[in-house]
Amino acid sequence: MTFVSLTMALFFVAAVSASEYDDFDLPFDYYSLSCPTLESIVHKKMEEWVKKDYSLAPALMRLHFHDCFVRGCDGSILLEHEGSERSANASKTLRGFEVIDDIKKEVEKACPKTVSCADILTAAARDATVAVGGPYWMVPYGRKDGTVSTAKEADELVPMGHELVTDLLEFFQSKGLNVLDLVVLSGAHTIGRTTCESLQYRLYNYNGTRKPDSRLDHLYLNYLGRKCRWASEYVDLDAVTPKKFDVQYYKNLQKGMGLLLTDQLLYTDPRTAPIVTALASQPDVFESMFAASMVKLGNIQDYLSDGGEVRLNCARVNSPNY
Repeated sequence: MTFVSLTMALFFVAAVSASEYDDFDLPFDYYSLSCPTLESIVHKKMEEWVKKDYSLAPALMRLHFHDCFVRGCDGSILLEHEGSERSANASKTLRGFEVIDDIKKEVEKACPKTVSCADILTAAARDATVAVGGPYWMVPYGRKDGTVSTAKEADELVPMGHELVTDLLEFFQSKGLNVLDLVVLSGAHTIGRTTCESLQYRLYNYNGTRKPDSRLDHLYLNYLGRKCRWASEYVDLDAVTPKKFDVQYYKNLQKGMGLLLTDQLLYTDPRTAPIVTALASQPDVFESMFAASMVKLGNIQDYLSDGGEVRLNCARVNSPNY
């Protein structure tokens, strides 16, 4: 397949992806009458928070991803109790809960008992992307908040950063997402950071060899060695343009500068490498596809046996007297 034909194919798949919704289709105008100021409230609050702390933008995007991959996008990641998803190993570095709580308070003032925490998190992830220069997309609404949240499910269902591409594809396909969604949504790593602790095995003892991962660019490896003198330190996922939503992430993969193993493997696997190559040189294509894949991600809905609820406090299920 030529580069041009691959690009055309990607445009086609993106268009299909944007319309590939299942029986849980959600409307865009769900709150048009009951809470018409919802989007303006979320947008204003996200601008305020990201202005104070840029790192909250990728944090909110990641929080949304974790929520949707466990029980669908039902706000279960926000519940705080013993044994909840928030206490899972997969969740220990999640941030941004206070942002959602702040937005929820403002939304409750304007539209009491109307907007779910799941919908607020989904909208916040969109506006977090916009706040750092990423694309805008319309958010479908109407999600309900779940009442079940377990650490066990989070640790079983959320990728940890060391899986093979085949494992990741199985994860994504189980949620109705495809190989294109995998590569495109991984592009969210164009911003954000991770702990040096999660990189120790790649830097010093890859596959038990007591040597670094040979895929790592030599200069990049030296850079990481200097940045990660302590496991508790943080390092940017994109060392070149860490605060810019762009296609540098894909260019880094081509140079052996993918920080997470799951990222770098996207450029060595024949199922994903051509997509990485195409996106690396086409920022407009990446942005349009990222928007489409985020809508698909936000549309992941599992069946709620109790029908769900609209939580008054995002960290707790409603009391029986609600």
